[in-house]
Amino acid sequence: MATTEIKFTLTLPEVPEIHRLEAEKKAKEAYIMTLLRHGDISAGRAAELLEIKYSSLSDLMNSYQISPFPTQTKEELQQEVTQTLEILNRYKK
Repeated sequence: MATTEIKFTLTLPEVPEIHRLEAEKKAKEAYIMTLLRHGDISAGRAAELLEIKYSSLSDLMNSYQISPFPTQTKEELQQEVTQTLEILNRYKK
């Protein structure tokens, strides 16, 4: 598997360490969420890279306005919901 290393350098006056760490974390988060938005990585991989639980990713996706169904048309989503309801109904019997 090919890898990509991301680095950038900014020349700034001295900033408190805690602010630098926060900025680095936010930059990493924004980069990963951009990759997720464009379908370059999966949600599972995004959670792994961000070192968060997969279940916590949905809130972050919401804050970045990333749909969990980015490539599905309305009709495809409706079909998926219908199929899921049919399966659930089979288990209720």
